[in-house]
Amino acid sequence: MKTDAKNLNLLPLKDLIKTGDVDHADWNYRPFLGTISCSRFRLIKKLLVEKHGERLLEIGYGSGVFLPELSKHADEICGVDIHDKPSEVAEKLLEFDIKANLISSGAEKMEWEDNSFDFVVAVSALEFVSDLDAVCSEVKRILKPSGSFMVVTPGQSPILDFGLKVLTGKSAKKDFADRREIILPTLHRHFKVKQELTYPKTGASLIKLYTALELIPNT
Repeated sequence: MKTDAKNLNLLPLKDLIKTGDVDHADWNYRPFLGTISCSRFRLIKKLLVEKHGERLLEIGYGSGVFLPELSKHADEICGVDIHDKPSEVAEKLLEFDIKANLISSGAEKMEWEDNSFDFVVAVSALEFVSDLDAVCSEVKRILKPSGSFMVVTPGQSPILDFGLKVLTGKSAKKDFADRREIILPTLHRHFKVKQELTYPKTGASLIKLYTALELIPNT
């Protein structure tokens, strides 16, 4: 299922289901913007390299665009998102022989049992949740003792926000409010960093578009 997004298995553009105002999976297929957008998935792919588990959960799966790639790393794939189209997305994934247990819910309170998942993944999703402390507590609850929480979160600066406006017409202030500022401090209260990657790798100290973290719960 190779797509124009190089070296990634994503749902094809024609099969994407629009699930809400902040679901921009089609950006992965735009010139230039697609390179930036797909960089988030490549960071997670690097964190997951040579890893495989029984169960993986994606928080904020949206149209399911990244689930074909994630499905290579677990026997069972699950997803949680607040939109009301989990059945439609699951049916589309089945066309590509990917079975996913998708639910409509916030990640602040999830239905899965304690110690259920080897991996929990959140790609540009935490900046939209209402209570990040609650999400972190839930992730710690449902992770196995040996499990990892893998997160990609956007950087912030006037330059980056201006670039977003130019490339997409979207306002970072409107979409994110001040939630980006609390993500890393909150994650560090709940978890320890096992791996950290940035995009771009060169010059990231000046303009860090994305930070990717593999996290394990604090004990």
